[in-house]
Amino acid sequence: ATIGIDFLSKTMYLEDRTVRLQLWDTAGQERFRSLIPSYIRDSTVAVVVYDITNLNSFQQTSKWIDDVRTERGSDVIIMLVGNKTDLADKRQITIEEGEQRAKELSVMFIETSAKTGYNVKQVGR
Repeated sequence: ATIGIDFLSKTMYLEDRTVRLQLWDTAGQERFRSLIPSYIRDSTVAVVVYDITNLNSFQQTSKWIDDVRTERGSDVIIMLVGNKTDLADKRQITIEEGEQRAKELSVMFIETSAKTGYNVKQVGR
């Protein structure tokens, strides 16, 4: 569980360019919303993650995506990620609901499991 902000920075060398990957994990905590402008100012991609076993985290995704769009407009690719597929027996949000939300918000969608590594590399593609 994230308490505060977890931060990871990594430089990736791709075929045609160098990319600086910065992950800011706020665990959706309201007190960090004011930081959004500073940590997405130069971003080209935003990944909004929800927990498939937590309806509240899913319900908050529209607000977080709106915040990204307010700051970056259409200059950013947004991906909605349903995480914790390894806890399928506790699932509260179906894959169809995730796909529908992504379609409504015109963002990309994928489900992952950070624990097992399922689909994690696909998020970066």
